[in-house]
Amino acid sequence: QVQLVESGGGLVQAGGSLRLSCAASGRTFSRYVMGWFRQAPGKEREFVGRITWSGDSTFYGDSVKGRFTISRENAKNAVYLQMNSLKPEDTAVYYCAASLGLGSIPSGYAYWGQGTQVVVSS
Repeated sequence: QVQLVESGGGLVQAGGSLRLSCAASGRTFSRYVMGWFRQAPGKEREFVGRITWSGDSTFYGDSVKGRFTISRENAKNAVYLQMNSLKPEDTAVYYCAASLGLGSIPSGYAYWGQGTQVVVSS
């Protein structure tokens, strides 16, 4: 089992940057594909991106491609989401999640953090 805790959210102006962190408990962190999702009020949870077990491959949703970067440090049981060129439409609660397989839909991820709020002002 994996427990996940996100941090690093906050208020930022459009065009700015934020770095979210996700700390994982457990000794099996490297077995999991780690994903980031987000959910804005009144909208469905949206896939942001994912990173493979070893960190050698990433995949992003179209809305963030070229602006967001996911990385991980298995030795620290941590995964990160670097967000650049932020837009007001990036405002959402951001969640990290863990899966044993590759996927981009929420139901494919067994473990979730509590989320961290990101607000991008115009």
